[in-house]
Amino acid sequence: MLIRHGQTDWNLAGRIQGSSDIPLNETGRDQARDAGRRLSGRGFTKVVSSTLVRASETAQLVAAQLGLTGPDERVPDLVERAYGAAEGVPGEDLPLLFPHGVPDAEPEAEVVARTRRAMVDLAARFADDRIAAATHGGVIGRLLRDLPNSGFPSRDHPRVLNGSVWTFEVAGDDIRFVDELSPTAGQ
Repeated sequence: MLIRHGQTDWNLAGRIQGSSDIPLNETGRDQARDAGRRLSGRGFTKVVSSTLVRASETAQLVAAQLGLTGPDERVPDLVERAYGAAEGVPGEDLPLLFPHGVPDAEPEAEVVARTRRAMVDLAARFADDRIAAATHGGVIGRLLRDLPNSGFPSRDHPRVLNGSVWTFEVAGDDIRFVDELSPTAGQ
């Protein structure tokens, strides 16, 4: 399962976070606990996260809901896309400030490659575990767009919401999207 971290003040303000290390706000903590409740009883044995504080705090709160400690590991390949000069900028201003794209942003193909690498590595190293990984909306969204038959984005799932949980199966190098567990109403 890939879990998008809970809300931060920058999410609330519509600012691009990227690799900036912004903590969760109270709403984000509630979203993380809610994600943990949605995963409860599903047999999770390990919780990991990206190295950024908003993901690691999400993992910690999810793990507590599952009766686990965590994150068990912080995985650099699960960090959000680095947006360079666009970090901190309101998303609505991106087209005005960077009409031809953000020149120093991490290429999307690299985000997908490292996300795939992390998932395959975790599945291989912890083959007997069921893993919940707290990561970022850009990571999950780009992976979903790259996978055949994910159907993302769709009318029902136009974007990756804070606290949303996405199920994948990993077999060798093959990654397949299975399902999404929506956050509770109002989040």
